[in-house]
Amino acid sequence: MLSVSEALTRVLSNFQPLDSEPIPIHSAVGRVLARPVRATLNLPPFPNSSMDGYAVRADDTRLASERVPTALTVVGDVPAGVKPTLHVRPGVAVRVMTGAHLPDGADAVVPIEATGVARSVVNGPPPAQIVIRRSVDRGAYVRFVGEDVQAGEVVMEPGKEVRAYDVGVLAAFGLTEVQVVRRPRVAVLSTGDELVEVDQAPGLGQIRDSNSHSLAALVNKYGGEPIVLGVARDRVEAVSEKLRAAVDGKTDLIVSSAGVSVGAYDVVKAAVEAEGALDFWKVSMRPGKPVAFGNFRGIPFFGLPGNPVSAIVCFELFVRPVLRVMGGRQNVSKPTVDAALTESLQSDGRESYLRAVVTKEGDRYIARSAGGQGSNILSALVNANALVIIPEGMTEVPAGSMVKAWMLDWPEEVF
Repeated sequence: MLSVSEALTRVLSNFQPLDSEPIPIHSAVGRVLARPVRATLNLPPFPNSSMDGYAVRADDTRLASERVPTALTVVGDVPAGVKPTLHVRPGVAVRVMTGAHLPDGADAVVPIEATGVARSVVNGPPPAQIVIRRSVDRGAYVRFVGEDVQAGEVVMEPGKEVRAYDVGVLAAFGLTEVQVVRRPRVAVLSTGDELVEVDQAPGLGQIRDSNSHSLAALVNKYGGEPIVLGVARDRVEAVSEKLRAAVDGKTDLIVSSAGVSVGAYDVVKAAVEAEGALDFWKVSMRPGKPVAFGNFRGIPFFGLPGNPVSAIVCFELFVRPVLRVMGGRQNVSKPTVDAALTESLQSDGRESYLRAVVTKEGDRYIARSAGGQGSNILSALVNANALVIIPEGMTEVPAGSMVKAWMLDWPEEVF
């Protein structure tokens, strides 16, 4: 059997980012840029005021003080959105609104509250004169051309995940679309004669197909587009039919659960090898030893265990990093903290991923078991916010020991 790190290395060597596609900027949040975004203009594109006030020559205020104020004649005003026609000459000022284009000749702005003038009246005329009792420096309350971004500058690099905060910048450049890495299309299927759909009542010896829905949700979480193919019965031809449907659907990845162990009805391995190949099908880990990787008709294929928790843990370990690579993300590591165990934990010597609850006490993290660790016990996974990692070769980790803990729901881009 391969170790987890050996298996993951072999898996990732087969993948690279997918091709790109243009999408509207308002749909780009959470997507990864495929090309650099360059500024199409200077920001700001013109010098403007950062305050409601008066555009002046800073030299005219140099001698202003409380004891000897300086009076300036107001010759007009410039509202936002208007190109000014006035010129600020020595001894005069022009009223400006926040965001208004600075008139020629001005190199500073004096805020309204520093002029001795009452608050401006809506649509009212400017005062004939203002009195300044404190000097202002050149550039005061002025936003200069290109102060934020210079035209031609690379503002966002390929590989950046677009955030809501970035969309406004894209809009400011006049971009209606942005080129992003395409989301991987992932075919998801379950196998087993015992499975029924979630809206059906299970008969004797039957269970609902939870894996398809769990795995489709994980595909969504990690940036993929799930195509749920439903349940294939425990016959080679039935599995092959679903796998061919994945090929016909032009999927980028196939993820199956169950049927890859060594039982008499574990037929997925045979179906894949009939029209493709398996690179490996056992990994020294717990839960999830029977995990397979290969291809079907050239499409990468993962065969995950049938037990629900095993399928989810194997997805997190192997499929999640693949989706991140295919989606153009550079970091494939899971957020991890060092935590002290509040109780002893047992393993069988395989590298183990145990469901845990991690909390912070003071300046350290502590971890406790989230419940039963059987690979069928979903309730412990519902309660867990982390997977505690027990290294290969260890069968017991005493209480108080420090362990690595994968944080299941922490944002991955910052780690």
